[in-house]
Amino acid sequence: MPSPPEGNNTAGLSVAVIGGGYAGMAAAVELSRQGIQVTVFESAKQLGGRARGVTYQNTQLDNGQHLLLGCYHETLRLIEQVGGNIEQDFLRLPLQLTLHQQFQFKTPALPAPLHLLAGLLFARGLSWPSRLNAMRFISTLRSAQFHLPHDMTVATMLEQYKQDNDLIWKLWEPLCIAALNTPIDKASAQVLLNVLNDALNQHYADSNMLLPRTDLTTLFPQRAATYIRRHGGKVLGSCGVEKIVPHDNHIELVTTQGHVTFSHAICATQPAVAAKLLRPISALIKVTEQIEALTHQPIYTVYLQYPGHVKLPDAMLGLHQRYSQWLFDKGRISRQRGLIAAVISAEGMHQELSQDELVQKIVTELRNEFNINEPPQWHMLIAEKRATFSCEPDIQRPQQQTALPRLLLAGDYTAGRYPATLEGAVQSGLRCAAYITQA
Repeated sequence: MPSPPEGNNTAGLSVAVIGGGYAGMAAAVELSRQGIQVTVFESAKQLGGRARGVTYQNTQLDNGQHLLLGCYHETLRLIEQVGGNIEQDFLRLPLQLTLHQQFQFKTPALPAPLHLLAGLLFARGLSWPSRLNAMRFISTLRSAQFHLPHDMTVATMLEQYKQDNDLIWKLWEPLCIAALNTPIDKASAQVLLNVLNDALNQHYADSNMLLPRTDLTTLFPQRAATYIRRHGGKVLGSCGVEKIVPHDNHIELVTTQGHVTFSHAICATQPAVAAKLLRPISALIKVTEQIEALTHQPIYTVYLQYPGHVKLPDAMLGLHQRYSQWLFDKGRISRQRGLIAAVISAEGMHQELSQDELVQKIVTELRNEFNINEPPQWHMLIAEKRATFSCEPDIQRPQQQTALPRLLLAGDYTAGRYPATLEGAVQSGLRCAAYITQA
């Protein structure tokens, strides 16, 4: 993101960032870079918010598996800015979608969009008519610059463009679930096209899949905290904000450690916490109602620790019409031998099962699909029941700027082109920082 125009006066600014997730830390890093005093308030001991590292059985895990794309330019830039190394921190793979024994799509190293068309042409598990149908669909979208006259559900769009059931089940539905964490009969077609345009229609590297080799807290928030402190800021863990009190020329925060004042504040918490903090402020009734009107989708992650020799055929692959949607071999990704993560995105029949029943279903699928007959040594299920907002057509997402110029909103749920992704969160934080420095 470019620096603010020359002549901007940032002297005397002090900014509170409420929330130490990716959105809040992105804002804090950018403000710190420009010499503005920043204090981050995080109620938990651990930074990262809904994308954080956790430890279980002396094993470093995450509260959910996140996959980044090469087009997540701002997230990748900030990771490097705070000391990361993209090629060391990630396993980089060409865009591929493998549904075990059912479908395989992989893009070759060709300029965009030839890599996509070639990948579709040689996809396994689709008939020739289906492959040509998908290629015509992509060509039509490119001609329209991936823009629809009006938003609709992904299911409606696919029906209008005559995508057959095989294409929907094996290609478009998995892509939609992975990108938007929302079922195709509810998901916004335009937001999906925004992601496809950025990932598939610009440069080959933009479509690369990047699987983190380290936990999500270490990947960015922890390094960001070091960067902020090095630039004179503060990052306070286990220090929640209980109340925001706006004044004409400053913002007062009531925290678990006392009262503090700042020139500006950025509320970068999850939506439910943001609504609770903003609800008492009469000028922000409308934005509070927008936040509370959002519905949410879950993500379940089941970690299974098998003996070290157990491997999957690929670092990441999917299963077709099974409980397990995506499987990650952490041995291949992060050298955690025998550790497999099964991810189930969005709402579905899995929510009707108990945790033990769901784990057993996944163990059975791994045994049937990959002949993994040994029982796992341990397992852990993490259910984020409000993991993301439900990304539906024409959804009214709150703007980063509020009716109070000194109080801003950041988070993957705020207004933007992207669904609830790390890149969407980071972009929202950078916009908040820009609004403050360019005021």
